[in-house]
Amino acid sequence: MKAAVDKKTTSYCHLFLSALAGQVAVADQQPPPPPTITPFTSAGPSTPHPQHPANTVISAPDLTNHPRGNSYEASDLPPTVTRSALPAPIATEPQERGQVLGRRRRASDDLSDTQDLDSQNTEAGPSTHQHKSKRRRGDDSNMLASSDGTSAPNGTSSYTNGKSNQRATTSANGTQKAGLATNGASKSIMSDMYLGHDREEVTRILIQALSDMGYHTAAESVGRDSGFELESPTVASFRTAILDGAWGDAEGLLLGATAPAERTSQNGNGLVLAQGADRNMMCFWIRQQKFLEFLEQQQTSQALSVLRTELSPLNQDQGKLHFLSSLLMCDSPDDIKAKAEWDGAHGRSRDVLLSELSRCISPSVMLPEHRLAVLLQQVKRNQINMCLYHSNAESPSLYADHLCDRRRFPTENIIDIDDHQGEVWQVVFSHDGTKLASCGSEKGVIIWAVPSFKILHTLGEREHRAGVGNVSFSWDDSMIVTCCQDKHARVWDLQTGHLLQDISSFEEPVSSCVWAPDNRSFLVGSLDKSRSLWQWDLEGEKVFDWANNHRVEDLSLSSDGRWLVAMDDRNHIHVYNFLMRQWEYEIELHCRLTSISISKDSRHLLVNLQKDQAQLFDLFSREVVQYYTGHTGGEYMIRSALGGANESFVLSGSEDGSIYVWHKAGAQNVVKLKAHHPRCNSVSWSPTNPCLFASCGDDGKVKIWSNSEGRQIHLDALRQSQESVGGDSNGYGEQHMGDE
Repeated sequence: MKAAVDKKTTSYCHLFLSALAGQVAVADQQPPPPPTITPFTSAGPSTPHPQHPANTVISAPDLTNHPRGNSYEASDLPPTVTRSALPAPIATEPQERGQVLGRRRRASDDLSDTQDLDSQNTEAGPSTHQHKSKRRRGDDSNMLASSDGTSAPNGTSSYTNGKSNQRATTSANGTQKAGLATNGASKSIMSDMYLGHDREEVTRILIQALSDMGYHTAAESVGRDSGFELESPTVASFRTAILDGAWGDAEGLLLGATAPAERTSQNGNGLVLAQGADRNMMCFWIRQQKFLEFLEQQQTSQALSVLRTELSPLNQDQGKLHFLSSLLMCDSPDDIKAKAEWDGAHGRSRDVLLSELSRCISPSVMLPEHRLAVLLQQVKRNQINMCLYHSNAESPSLYADHLCDRRRFPTENIIDIDDHQGEVWQVVFSHDGTKLASCGSEKGVIIWAVPSFKILHTLGEREHRAGVGNVSFSWDDSMIVTCCQDKHARVWDLQTGHLLQDISSFEEPVSSCVWAPDNRSFLVGSLDKSRSLWQWDLEGEKVFDWANNHRVEDLSLSSDGRWLVAMDDRNHIHVYNFLMRQWEYEIELHCRLTSISISKDSRHLLVNLQKDQAQLFDLFSREVVQYYTGHTGGEYMIRSALGGANESFVLSGSEDGSIYVWHKAGAQNVVKLKAHHPRCNSVSWSPTNPCLFASCGDDGKVKIWSNSEGRQIHLDALRQSQESVGGDSNGYGEQHMGDE
């Protein structure tokens, strides 16, 4: 039975190691991709987040809450409940080769080599900074006699800095032989490297991954056979102390940790801080958790003592301390959790704290969480970024390199719709991808069913007294707001087409609207400077006045409910913390802006400019991370958008009537499509179908773009809809098959 388990375990190891080496090699050759956003713990009131539509657009879903390692990465955010003051990012530098990467167990026969090992470390010079590895005596039954031609995995070996030059007794397929069989070649000495990668690093990552997946016996077997430990007893004790709330033990271990500059010190406890880690900040995080848990238990006096005698002396940001002090006034534990956006001692708060603390500890002693999954995620992202025509909504397989068929990319004009009688200024898909709204210079707003593109409703033909420049679907797609040049904002029920609310408190045209994540209120932007950004509920009552003094031409709200961004008529972008209802910063671009939109991951802001350029900003770092050029601007609103699988593309209308599509990561111009005349005003990519987008222009047309498969899907849906109404063509609009 044991032999069968060993065979299966060895087979697992070979499969995982081969996959890791082959895939990471691809990742190393490519620049890192855009990340998903780091979760922000706001100090503001809790606002329910909208549910994302059930779709498969995210081809390579994040497997961790805090992804790292990419060219767009901004300052990491700590697990604080503070307002806007954030700690400086902790830079993690590559480990020197001399630094120990984990702990290795050795059998008693290895003890005779200790003096030689120490002399080798001394001769290596002070720059190596090597630590002595801990050893564990093996059972006599696991040792081979000196006359045996091979050594057991924990037997006698030449040992240097945690690396093993031992003879192996296990073949790649689990069969025990005299040597290590690999693809038919046999070598008697195990190298410190595995296909160009450090064997110890790969082994420790493999042990962690097997444990993450629940293969604990296999993980123990790999550790036993290799002699490597995932982490030292000190690190395990630190982990346990945080998760058990033993704050004194955790601080004691942290205070005894070794700083990177002290690696050669013999006084350390085995815990090594990462380069640039702030020990005081880490202590602050621990004591902050302690403070919050006392408050949750309604032990106010103990919480106040922690605030005064433990948190204040650390001299951290005073804004954080003031906010923590304000929590003392909360009436109940639920009020504390809501205000601090913290889920309590029995939630995930301790896990989040441990995750953030682990980023400040050297990975040589404490591996980052789910390291193999993160590496494989980076491989998938890099392969997607290499795929110029990425259109596959499924997660790429690890078995083969990813490449999409160019013919699936949506470059075919499959439908022309002529139902509008004037210019069409905007098209936008609903969040679930089942509806498309279009509006323009005429009074009516048309709602189309997708993919048949049957007319569901024509809204406001009697109510609107001028053109409609902007529409916005609620997060649950049950309602829509229309922003009209007649100085009204109107809310409509999309099930019935009935008017729910008419807001007429403006002296200038209403320009834009976004919905709050709770679907019970919305924000309206206006050219009226005295009422430029107001929040309203469904009863037509004003909820909040954002009290700015600029005309708002466009709005965008992030899907996580944190960022509210307003575009004014003076070349400025105004960024707010929506949860805190606070202005955070502004960006001046020295050029007229024509549209703004926030990415689904709530990290990036796409800005379209009049000067023939679009820019992608990182909302956290406040820096431009990419430029897109080629299209032309003008005196009117030209809208751009993010879309495609993984939002891998940027597309924009243009003054010359064309549609421009760029790859988001590399800014390559993927395709230019002749679309409208004289100009293309707006584009919108389906959030659920990576091979479908819409455009509109001054020619009064709405055009649908897909591929041959999308054309057939439309025809099938249209045929089914017509059959369901007995062949009556009413309600289907003036549709023409494009490019036929």
